[in-house]
Amino acid sequence: MKIIVTGSLGNISKPLTKELVQQGHAVVVISSKPEKQKDIEALGATAAIGTLEDADFLSATFTGANAVYCMIPPDLSEPNQVAYYRRIAGNYITAIQQSGVKRVIHLSSYGAHLDKGTGLILGAHHVEVMLNELPGIAVTHMRPAYFYYNLFSFIEMIKHTGVITANYGGEDRIVLVSPIDIAAAIAGEIVTPAAPGSNVHYVASDERTASEIAGILGAAIGKPDLKWTVITNEQMQSGMEAHGVPASLATSFVEMFASIHSGALTADYYLNKPAMGKVKLEDFAKEFAAAFKK
Repeated sequence: MKIIVTGSLGNISKPLTKELVQQGHAVVVISSKPEKQKDIEALGATAAIGTLEDADFLSATFTGANAVYCMIPPDLSEPNQVAYYRRIAGNYITAIQQSGVKRVIHLSSYGAHLDKGTGLILGAHHVEVMLNELPGIAVTHMRPAYFYYNLFSFIEMIKHTGVITANYGGEDRIVLVSPIDIAAAIAGEIVTPAAPGSNVHYVASDERTASEIAGILGAAIGKPDLKWTVITNEQMQSGMEAHGVPASLATSFVEMFASIHSGALTADYYLNKPAMGKVKLEDFAKEFAAAFKK
């Protein structure tokens, strides 16, 4: 198969490209950075250098492909996240229609079933709705859970305060996922024949309470008594703003995290629970400890 991979050599796209090349597929990796070309080619793939803002470039690149993996890179500098997601999705849709590709794998997110109350994840909801309107296309929405590497953001907090605090935590159950397991799930899905229409594929690696996460990460960094305490939405908002996060962006983060605390984000996940991936929290704790020591 000829498969198009977006996301350059990111946390998901790099292991995905490796897996697809090993399976014998002709893989084209889209990157906006010319300096990535040699690294892409070193994996046995072909580089297509261009931007997701260019629908004509995407159309030309998608032409002749059996399947495409579409992801939208986070860009927190965009003042309107939903508008940004819809704009890139529109370019993807133009390219899909003009190129004639019939199989699309979209990197979405858990919580994308909700049309409000999810902050930054709301963009993924809108993209799903837009792709679902494509006639004659087999679309799979990959909905990964809470990325392990989001926990890296707590390193400085732990170093300076000795605790983790957020407007979610404590006994909240958090569904965790590794990019390695996401890549494996996409690789399996992308070569699976599918009828026209849309379907959803959740991806998860582990499930733990926030307190359990704190205990395991704490043990890995020599702080076995590490706690993860819950603060109010207002405290979270003011704390983020005090650290220089623009108010509107802070509000989106607070809203997203609040939906973890309420359980709204995982409601549909638990109705469609997938098999767990291979990378467990204890595996990630080793990476966390290495990053903590830097």
